[in-house]
Amino acid sequence: MLELLCFALGGLAGALAGAAAARYWFQRHSLCRAVFAAVPKPWQVVSGKGRILLANPALEAFFAGDARSIPDMLAEQVQGDVEASGQLRQLAEQAREGVAGSVEIRVPSGSAIATAGGRAPAEGYDWRFVAAYPLADHPGCVYWVVDDITPRRQMEQIMREEQERFVDLLENAPVGFYSCDAEGRFLFANHTLCEWLGLAQNDLEQGRTRLHDVVQDALPEGTCAFDPFGDQERSQGEVRLKGAKGEGFRASIRQDVVLDEIGAVARTRSVVRDLSREAAMATALEESEQRFEQLFAKAPAGILLIDPKGMVQECNEAFSRLIGKPAQEVRAVSVFDLLSQDDVAPLRQVLQPGDSGVEAGPAAPLEAKLAGGEGQVCTLYVNRTQGADGSLAGFVVHFIDSTEQKNLEQQFAQSQKMQAVGQLAGGIAHDFNNLLTAMIGFSDLLLLRHRPGDQSFADIMQVKQNANRAANLVRQLLAFSRQQTLQPRLLNITDILAELSHLLRRLIGENIELKMNHGRDLGMIKADQGQLEQVIINLAVNARDAMQGGGVLTIRTASVQVEKERKSKDETMPPGSYALIEVEDNGSGIPADILDRIFDPFFSTKEVGAGTGLGLSTVYGIVKQTGGYVFVESNLDHGTVFSIFLPQAAEEDVVESIADAEAQDRRDLTGAGTLMLVEDEDAVRAFSARALRNKGYNVLEANSGETALEMLNGEQEPIDLLVTDVVMPRLDGPSLVKEVRAQRPDLKVIFISGYAEDSFRKRLDEDAGIHFLPKPFSLKQLAGKVKEVLGE
Repeated sequence: MLELLCFALGGLAGALAGAAAARYWFQRHSLCRAVFAAVPKPWQVVSGKGRILLANPALEAFFAGDARSIPDMLAEQVQGDVEASGQLRQLAEQAREGVAGSVEIRVPSGSAIATAGGRAPAEGYDWRFVAAYPLADHPGCVYWVVDDITPRRQMEQIMREEQERFVDLLENAPVGFYSCDAEGRFLFANHTLCEWLGLAQNDLEQGRTRLHDVVQDALPEGTCAFDPFGDQERSQGEVRLKGAKGEGFRASIRQDVVLDEIGAVARTRSVVRDLSREAAMATALEESEQRFEQLFAKAPAGILLIDPKGMVQECNEAFSRLIGKPAQEVRAVSVFDLLSQDDVAPLRQVLQPGDSGVEAGPAAPLEAKLAGGEGQVCTLYVNRTQGADGSLAGFVVHFIDSTEQKNLEQQFAQSQKMQAVGQLAGGIAHDFNNLLTAMIGFSDLLLLRHRPGDQSFADIMQVKQNANRAANLVRQLLAFSRQQTLQPRLLNITDILAELSHLLRRLIGENIELKMNHGRDLGMIKADQGQLEQVIINLAVNARDAMQGGGVLTIRTASVQVEKERKSKDETMPPGSYALIEVEDNGSGIPADILDRIFDPFFSTKEVGAGTGLGLSTVYGIVKQTGGYVFVESNLDHGTVFSIFLPQAAEEDVVESIADAEAQDRRDLTGAGTLMLVEDEDAVRAFSARALRNKGYNVLEANSGETALEMLNGEQEPIDLLVTDVVMPRLDGPSLVKEVRAQRPDLKVIFISGYAEDSFRKRLDEDAGIHFLPKPFSLKQLAGKVKEVLGE
């Protein structure tokens, strides 16, 4: 009987557990369905066979109940549009290969979308944002998102048209504008003046025609070439100018003379009025005013005209709709009352007049929330307006509703931030390194013909030195995004910090003062320059964040001889000669209870989204990898000091390094052999080919991987070396090498690229016959690398 009772109780417990699990599963299922339904953007999950697995209700409304997959529905809508069809097809192919992406395509207006925003179908085109995200945990499945971006594209078109109208106003204004230098050469002349004179702009701006050539009046002997009046003291007067058909016409010229630093005439700012066209000018002015009134009233962006104190003088219809108030209720209201109190201070600062009066350029865009607590976010573009006397007359403020954009940015920014920064830095570095290679290379070629003492030598050296400075900035950018190939070598800390100071000042902002105190006899250290710069950048950024109200960032260096072991918690630094770098701020300091955790990966005291928690852990890792030590001291509300001890290189290593460098400078770089040079950048290819021919090599040139492959297949002579760019259209460098190695397995290869070496090395098998020369490179570096590889 007892056994039967136990069996019954066990069955009852199992039933209760099963019911609880079923209830938990039902609640989870219901919650998931509610989340899917709450997403306002249409989305869909499609299997590899095209079967719809999941979709939200917004999709059904967007496509008017069409039950097909997003790519199928869009493909039908863009039939006949080759460009849109190709973009959509490529996106789908990438998704099948596991690569996420997005495109913006146009579709005929009213294409089966049930007028989702309440817009009636119209003739023309609408725009769609389409994104595809492969689901890694579900092979073949793709998460598709579609959205209507027509309003945004329409606004971009309207803003482009506005810009074109402003350019048209300058060139075709009813007055002439020109500027000439002290020799009377025209630096600028607008289209109106050229038409009056019957001359092409090239004739004026390229120096073929000068100011006195178009003045019909006889000027006194000795009149300055930039003076149209015959009296240098005059700034305004009437003269007769030569007209388009040879007859003269009366003109009024108002001219300001701009002086350079030493008081010499640099250029003029001159306005010409054709007095015979005064009536036409008045008519044109009236029409221009009407045009701008229409532009103001009908603009899709909210526009405010405010006085210097911030009081609203006028607003357009779009702004009234944005804040939900009629225009008459907005006039005579302070613009600061229309914004959230937290965003008033930045706008007030922008509206402050500068030290030199009205600034010509627009202020940087501001983000601000509108008052009312509805969470509307706008991007504000503030432009100053001038009165007739040049004084500040007020401001024009454009309000662009960016609420939806801001929400999307907050959702995706953290997950894609580091990837975006890395791709951006790598792309910029690649393009800049191509340009810098050409600049440095052609400077080297010029220096072969212009030796020291030549009149042009100093100018050429200036070009080359500034190109090398630009190369350092690119390298610092790569270091900042961790896209740089590691190359440990002997470094001078003082030089590194001096080069880095320009970037640091931009990183920390204007409200923080940067002080550099360089020590003496620091010796040399062995480290990767990019990694060392990354350490300083990370510490400077942390110091900046600790000094929200401004302060002083001090970077000191010194040569330190440690006589006995120094211990600090888990760190023990042995005796020896060290180069010390101290980074000190007077910010908020670090609480003692977390001081031991600051070097832990992903540990951060910043708010969510404001940091990755990897900055100080990266600093610690780089310093340890370099053989150094890092210590920190902090006082709450007084500041923090990071002390970095890096071992100084042995004197014999420094001497050997200097001797190697001198030997490199003295070595013979001439050689012989046949080289194939593949480079799609014309300037880089032209310099490299000339440089190598000057050194005695026979150079075959190709502007693409396909051309190089054809030449190699048809070339009977042996090729000693292939020098190729990495990134090229269609057939890139690594793919070309694989094709060539199939026929010529022993061919030596040098890759040249503005990207980091690591970005393509993983695509190649380990091979001793493949070398790398980073861009930008000089003539000596190119010739030296070629001779080194051929000599192996």
